[in-house]
Amino acid sequence: MRIVGAGVGRTGTLSLKFALERLLGAPCYHMMELFVHPDHLPSWSAAARGEMPDWRELLKGYAATVDWPAAAYWSEISEAFPEALVLLSVRDAEAWWKSAHATIFPSALKEPSGEWRSMIDDMFANRFTAALEDRDACIAAYERHNARVRATVPPERLLEWSPGDGWQPLCKALGVAVPDEPFPKVNTTEEFLGRHISR
Repeated sequence: MRIVGAGVGRTGTLSLKFALERLLGAPCYHMMELFVHPDHLPSWSAAARGEMPDWRELLKGYAATVDWPAAAYWSEISEAFPEALVLLSVRDAEAWWKSAHATIFPSALKEPSGEWRSMIDDMFANRFTAALEDRDACIAAYERHNARVRATVPPERLLEWSPGDGWQPLCKALGVAVPDEPFPKVNTTEEFLGRHISR
């Protein structure tokens, strides 16, 4: 594990997934992994209830994590991988809220009852906020989450990154060359709303 992503969803995390896979030559764990590995759901459900799984076993074969659900447990995951860099992806709080409110939050709230919905509900309630329709509560949770990362991760281990930063900070931190290709830009709000993910 080279990178533990602490940035929440809608901070460029899917673009980061593709970028880190390009740089590290190994898979990066993102929420979308759960769609192809539903057998991982019990482990994340346990984490959402406060029962942490064996992170090394769950994340075996991955070189990085980004996005929820891993971002909700960035502290525990970074303890399990003490040599990994902690990557905090961020964007303007208002822009983040507008994007999350238009995409992932309605999707989460529409999820039918079952283990997936329980995991999502518990994760947000215990690690972020249960008030996903409340702008002020969500922005406060977003800012609180980011402030905790900045306050607790040693500066030499923390990389803060914004979508506009592109390859350079990632490559410098990882000690790799900058690819001669555009930085991935995927999963815009429009793309999210126009895509149907079958599970």
